[in-house]
Amino acid sequence: MLEAQAHDRLKRLLQASAGSPWPHHLTLTRLVARSLRRGDHSLFPLSSAGDRPWLLSLLVPLALSDQPVALLTSPALRQRLLRQEWPQLIAAGLGRPLWQGTAPPPTPGLWLMEPQELVQIWRAGQLGSHQLVCAEAEQLEPMLRQAQSVKIDPQDWDSLALARPCLGPGLLTLHERLSRRLLARPLGRDQRLAIPPEHETPLRLLLRDQQPLPAPWQDWLDCGGDDWTGWAVVDPRLLQWSWERQPLRPLKSLGGLLQGRGVILAGAWLPERQRLDDLGLHQPVVVPLGDVPDREPLPVYVPPGQPLPNHPDYPEHLLAQARRLILGQAGVTIVLVEDEGLRHWLTSALAAEFGRRVDHEQTAPESNGVICCRWQWWLERHASLPGAIQLLVGPLPIASMEDPLTAARVGALRRQGRDWFRELLLPEALERLQRGVAPLRDQGFGRLALLDGRIRGRSWGQRVLEALDPWQPLEQLRPA
Repeated sequence: MLEAQAHDRLKRLLQASAGSPWPHHLTLTRLVARSLRRGDHSLFPLSSAGDRPWLLSLLVPLALSDQPVALLTSPALRQRLLRQEWPQLIAAGLGRPLWQGTAPPPTPGLWLMEPQELVQIWRAGQLGSHQLVCAEAEQLEPMLRQAQSVKIDPQDWDSLALARPCLGPGLLTLHERLSRRLLARPLGRDQRLAIPPEHETPLRLLLRDQQPLPAPWQDWLDCGGDDWTGWAVVDPRLLQWSWERQPLRPLKSLGGLLQGRGVILAGAWLPERQRLDDLGLHQPVVVPLGDVPDREPLPVYVPPGQPLPNHPDYPEHLLAQARRLILGQAGVTIVLVEDEGLRHWLTSALAAEFGRRVDHEQTAPESNGVICCRWQWWLERHASLPGAIQLLVGPLPIASMEDPLTAARVGALRRQGRDWFRELLLPEALERLQRGVAPLRDQGFGRLALLDGRIRGRSWGQRVLEALDPWQPLEQLRPA
């Protein structure tokens, strides 16, 4: 039986490599083997550790199974797997055929693919009976959403006019009308402006009788409707803009992808039951396998009486608290602020205080350096940085309604009468917070500071602290 084989081979692998502190290796490998054999839908919420210590446990059953399996990975995880885990499996005699690319494998094996490749393969009807496995469940929707993105650049308008000369005057008129509307509107923080459906309608009516259209216009025409949203990325210096569209529910737009095939999702992710239904998972087997039960509590500093992030005094409060936390620290400090304007202001203010120690998104800090960065930058690059002595979180990573994609997703839930904050924005923020804090837990030292008044001042603030369990309050600041 596959479960027994996977258990035995993984046990020998762990013994040969001096083991691993993660406690659920054998349990996970048996559960994955069972899911492969049964072909069901399984979700394994696992440790939030950034290095995914459980990856080998997931791969051993895939290497032993005779079922056709498609393993979906980000480019970074794909590179790691090919350099580390797969050679280890080959050395242990477990290397079943590993296929890459968009052409269907000639024989059953493990088909390694990135999100863009999966979308292409699925649309071409070539995925066949492959079971789908993803070791980055928390990134599944964002990865598939980005993979289906359709972008219209300024030169694409000229290409369309050359391919369809009869559309030239009408295209020019519509482009000028859209440009006037967009360039007259104030820009948001990331220079993205939503394009309402009614502003798209005249162009769609003009193009609908001209099919097939040159790329990317045919894709743009096909991705209409309420399940997609679009925005312009404006370059105010050149007075130009590009047009991007993405699906609100990327798995729905790939209709049928998860139906009729086994699906295994693993990662630091445990969505609500409603979200599981939205994803199209059919009666999934959900087995949480969390972190080490007896791990040390994380020291957390949450000063009382903090202002809310939208209060005029908040920037000065954030600067004052960051200054106190940085003083006397001998190690690296990470300051996480998503808002670009606030982050750059804070970086400059801290640099005026601490000099060359402070930098913005720098991967080679001084031994007592201070790095101010975005959340995504930290999540992607923390492994290449020295261990941080502390993590200072400014405003919680709750997606801004100024983001056109977030506003469209919220609008869709509002129309259904659902609690868009507690079903969408808050869970995604807590998941990002847990992943951001994971490097501190992995290294076994460091402290966390939450500098957002909403933790004490909002009814949902307790959920933020519960997401950090186990933790202990840090009442007084002492030099390291």
